Amino acid sequence: MRWQGRRESKNVEDGRSAGGGGFGGGLGGPRMRIPIGGRGGGMGIGTLVVVGVVCLLLGINPLTLLTGGDLGSVVGGDTQRQSAPAGGAPRTAAEEEMVSFVSVVLAETEDTWGQIFADAGETYPQPTLRLFTGQVSSACGYASAASGPFYCPGDQRVYIDLAFYEELRRRFEAPGDFAQAYVIAHEVGHHVQNVIGVLPEFNRRRQSMSEAEQNAMSTRVELQADCFAGIWAADAERKGLLETGDLEEALNAATQIGDDAIQKRTQGYVVPESFNHGTSEQRRRWFQTGFDRGEMTACDTFTARSL
Repeated sequence: MRWQGRRESKNVEDGRSAGGGGFGGGLGGPRMRIPIGGRGGGMGIGTLVVVGVVCLLLGINPLTLLTGGDLGSVVGGDTQRQSAPAGGAPRTAAEEEMVSFVSVVLAETEDTWGQIFADAGETYPQPTLRLFTGQVSSACGYASAASGPFYCPGDQRVYIDLAFYEELRRRFEAPGDFAQAYVIAHEVGHHVQNVIGVLPEFNRRRQSMSEAEQNAMSTRVELQADCFAGIWAADAERKGLLETGDLEEALNAATQIGDDAIQKRTQGYVVPESFNHGTSEQRRRWFQTGFDRGEMTACDTFTARSL
């Protein structure tokens, strides 16, 4: 990915020596995590129709979204990058380069979704990305690095321990900087779902769902986030940021973190009824769909007859 020299987002908090952060715990809803097209499409009439269908499916009042709803109430992106507290471990050049990389990727997602929302006459409330080491406290509760990167709707933050990228390369056999970018774009996809109202309604309704129903709906939520990541990737290609092999890196990452692939890797067999993120084939296909189509109308996983 051609990322060097591009704008870095100011919405990055460096909490790698902060001892887990200072947020409250447990009141922000479930974390949406990675498990252990795009700018030109905009939000036209077709998108609004799909949003309306999704709203009816999940019980959301479509007028809330079509008139802007809670967009203005979601925290925006005015947070400046915060350095880790003094006295922390010295940062290597490689670590600092990685911080710059994720900051650029986040900035690129801001540009992509900012334009899509602007095309619909709305303002995109930018999420914050918080770096941590080992464990962290969020509005969704405490989490350890072992749980992987995640998005917390309660504080509109994406959380990631950069050590996950080494695990992605080594354990999941998904190397490459665009595989790393895909991870961030997926979690930002959850933020978009949060903003348009899909994620909050799912989190509210899941309390009355059976486990099977929760898993089935969670899969649709996750696959839509993959599709949204594909929309961002399509915009990155239009900007000339993709290099040879980048798309394959993202598709391989989506494949390697499918529910079936992870279960085969960790326990030697698969339990389809427990899938809640999508199979390798589904994750790869929905990312590719977002990339090929480049618009939100392509990402209607809720009414799709076949995932």
